[in-house]
Amino acid sequence: MKLVIVSGRSGSGKSTALHQLEDLGYYCVDNIPVGLLPELVSTFREGIDGRPTRLAVGIDARNRIHDLSRYAQIAETLRSQGCEPEIVFLDARDDILLARFSSTRRRHPLSSNQRSLEEAIAYERELLDPLAAHADLRLDSSSLSVHDLRETLRQRLAPGSSNRQAILIESFAFKHGVPLDADLVFDVRCLPNPHWEAGLRDMTGLDQPVIDFLAGQPLVNAMYDDLHAFLLRWLPELQASDRSYVTVAIGCTGGQHRSVYMVERLSQALSQGLGALQIRHRELAGSGSA
Repeated sequence: MKLVIVSGRSGSGKSTALHQLEDLGYYCVDNIPVGLLPELVSTFREGIDGRPTRLAVGIDARNRIHDLSRYAQIAETLRSQGCEPEIVFLDARDDILLARFSSTRRRHPLSSNQRSLEEAIAYERELLDPLAAHADLRLDSSSLSVHDLRETLRQRLAPGSSNRQAILIESFAFKHGVPLDADLVFDVRCLPNPHWEAGLRDMTGLDQPVIDFLAGQPLVNAMYDDLHAFLLRWLPELQASDRSYVTVAIGCTGGQHRSVYMVERLSQALSQGLGALQIRHRELAGSGSA
């Protein structure tokens, strides 16, 4: 049976993730103690009405510390039951989580008269480290709207999708922080910047004049050749090591020109050997696939 464990810090979008999984046909159970996972899997192992069960469970920091710390042992028990658990771990930058709780006026589940909101957010990260360390898919919701988060989950977790490794290549702006969910990060800020060309400043790496400008730069082509060779060599190795999801992040100063161009060019070339890739431009509206 299929088991997806949804975890992450409060305010990062766990409830949204469970709602999306429910829409994808998963039977969802929220806020279950980790220690009860084997019993739950045993209950649903035969399926519902004779149909195989896709089960999603939400696990948060309100679990006992002892149970969270022994997740690896519990996972082995699940595998002995014929169930391979998959962890989706959501997170966001501390300042984003602080802003979300402040704007909604919700109480953090770990805050108290003795523990401030900021301290609770930091403590929650510590408590959930055992699950984060085993995460198959990490999602940084810092810059995602609810709609964007649901769409990202739909693309990456939709039942019936390819069994091949799911690879996401995204552009980002260093000035807004490195994506928390990135497995590989590359910096292209050393390349010629179209921002300093008056006619290109308001365009993006998706616009033909910017593409022509960057494609004519020897340094850009040298960087592309090196990144293409590296990813073509090592992404299959990550796939062979049973990594179901890999996120490659390419950043420049503003996430508008150089990183966008490089993501588009690399995804088009890599898709010929690695199959369909997912693309996301964090600082731009919209994403797609190659």
